[in-house]
Amino acid sequence: MRSAAVGFQCPECVKDGARQTRSGRSAYGGARVANPSLTSGVLIAINAAVWLLITATGGAASLWAARLSLIPRASCVQGGGSYPTATEATCPPTATWIHGVADGAWWQLVTSMFTHVEVMHIGFNMLALWFLGPQLELALGRARFVALYLLSGLGGSLAVYWLAPTYTSTLGASGAIFGLMAALLVVAFKVRGDVQSILGWIGINAVITVIGRGSISWQGHLGGFLGGLALMAVFAFAPKGPQRAAWQWGGVALYAVVVVGGLALRTASLA
Repeated sequence: MRSAAVGFQCPECVKDGARQTRSGRSAYGGARVANPSLTSGVLIAINAAVWLLITATGGAASLWAARLSLIPRASCVQGGGSYPTATEATCPPTATWIHGVADGAWWQLVTSMFTHVEVMHIGFNMLALWFLGPQLELALGRARFVALYLLSGLGGSLAVYWLAPTYTSTLGASGAIFGLMAALLVVAFKVRGDVQSILGWIGINAVITVIGRGSISWQGHLGGFLGGLALMAVFAFAPKGPQRAAWQWGGVALYAVVVVGGLALRTASLA
């Protein structure tokens, strides 16, 4: 296990990911990719574009940051802060009433995954994506990797929606990144790699999350990690054979149903 800037490179995982069958499939059944860094590069570019938009329109005070972040319930926002007890009628004229997920702004569940304000926040998240993403795309193939990334992020959004205070605003790719960490752990376990080193690295990130829980979304990290763990287990341990893809995508569909059901239940409870 080799330490990287904000993560690990797992030689055993890379070797297993590079293993191809005669049909040109990846180790876990996906189509072989010529450039396993491509998807991570595209995701980084999207995150960077959103960050530039927010920076150019006021940074923390940008209304784009407020509209794209995950807010469970509608909130009265002004200058990067909010009035937790304000209603739409009492929201000051100088502030803006921003609808939350429970009010129909469902896009925030996804857009929040690509939204950052602080340069350190986006910097560390994108470095982690750059180190983790290509290893996993090599093992999974492009479609499975995209599903892993986005659905892990949605798992983080679901946890935030349920567990975070309804007036808070949550943003960042950390839920998806924690999902990738969990996925790498599953791969290392599957190939009998250096699991202890990955657990140590995850433990350090967990400690940082706990220490900074006042400003770090532990809910998003936890939800993303559990989502990545479940999805990668489906991809890695699905029975081999002609029905492998059906088992894998069936598991993904079941995960998606659980997430959508959880979102619907939470929305009903906030009505």
